[in-house]
Amino acid sequence: MALKITVIGTGYLGATHAAAMAELGFEVLGLDVVPEKIEMLRRGEVPMYEPGLEELLRRHVAGIEGSSGRLRFTTDYAEVAAFGDVHFVCVNTPQKHGEYACDMSYVDAAFASLAPHLTGPALVVGKSTVPVGSADRLAAYLAEHAPAGADAELAWNPEFLREGFAVRDTLHPDRIVAGVRGDRAEKLLREVYATPVAEGTPFVVTDFPTAELVKTSANSFLATKISFINAMAEVCEAAGGDVVKLAEAIGHDDRIGGKFLRAGIGFGGGCLPKDIRAFMARAGELGADQALTFLREIDSINMRRRGQMVEMAREALGGGSFLGKRVAVLGAAFKPDSDDVRDSPALNVAGQIHLQGGQVTVYDPKGMTNARRLFPTLGYADSAHAAVRGADVVLHLTEWREFRELDPAALGEAVTSRVILDGRNALDPELWRRSGWTYRAMGRPTA
Repeated sequence: MALKITVIGTGYLGATHAAAMAELGFEVLGLDVVPEKIEMLRRGEVPMYEPGLEELLRRHVAGIEGSSGRLRFTTDYAEVAAFGDVHFVCVNTPQKHGEYACDMSYVDAAFASLAPHLTGPALVVGKSTVPVGSADRLAAYLAEHAPAGADAELAWNPEFLREGFAVRDTLHPDRIVAGVRGDRAEKLLREVYATPVAEGTPFVVTDFPTAELVKTSANSFLATKISFINAMAEVCEAAGGDVVKLAEAIGHDDRIGGKFLRAGIGFGGGCLPKDIRAFMARAGELGADQALTFLREIDSINMRRRGQMVEMAREALGGGSFLGKRVAVLGAAFKPDSDDVRDSPALNVAGQIHLQGGQVTVYDPKGMTNARRLFPTLGYADSAHAAVRGADVVLHLTEWREFRELDPAALGEAVTSRVILDGRNALDPELWRRSGWTYRAMGRPTA
């Protein structure tokens, strides 16, 4: 008999996972405690922008013409427990307010709501990014509070989604990590992921703590690589070097590789910043805080780049006050192909300049609604051309393809002064200079 799958939490991770499980042929029931979100998903609409996700969803949501009907949504935990053989927990684990530590309240609430309804054999699978040690605690909770007792097993299966590539990363993952305690849990997860495993995706079986550590250590490594090249950008600025050429040269070393070596205003979003901070906090609780002290400097370098972009803008405007100066910001999302503005470096820079008296106008292809909600006092425009109209300086802060394909000559007709600061090192300097622009980029004082 085919497995039935439930997905608890239908945010970015959960909605993607539910749609992907239906695409793999499973009957899926998604749950969320927010009725408005459930109604939206039942209409085949997603509450965030992610390329390909809405199309995937509409192929499977029950009630939509032409769909497979394999995907439904509910707010009822009893229905979820009665329906599913495998329950994926995909709720958020944000940073605690005023602390580095991870807020586990949403995960704990999901387990507390599900456990009393588990009367028969079931596998609960954590996908959320949690502090190491959480799975042991939650497994004990299930054993104590689920009527099924030991038949309500736990596994930990961390997610590795990249915003902008989440659908592909779920259907064709580069690895699957299964933290399990027994053969039954491993067998069920192998059945769930049979299609990608048959395609050659590695299936790595671990204990609970290792599975929990995989995601946080991977994110810490990526953050380290990004902050390393940004530290090199600071040295290049001081020494007159070119960080783009530096990154190209060291990237040819296959021990280093070229990915994540684009210097700029740093990383943001809902994962990397809070995950490395939660990792530091948990290491401290375990008495291993010295092992991760380097992450404090990684975080510091990353945040410092935002202030350095503000100072670059000030210098481009003559070195004085921003008061009365018109500043155009191209980008609001923390990365392209996403509408996620959580801890966005672009919006942080825009906000700092605005607070110092600058007249800031922002444009982003997908992030405008979320940006307005987070920074309602900034100015917003409906296009790049509208954003730069009358600008004394233009800041390129999110590397959307749309911005790379702008016509510098046409854009130059709208500005007061043809000065562009490339905070992502993604534009072609010569192309812009040929159209009469003064081009500056982070870590490239001579480029």
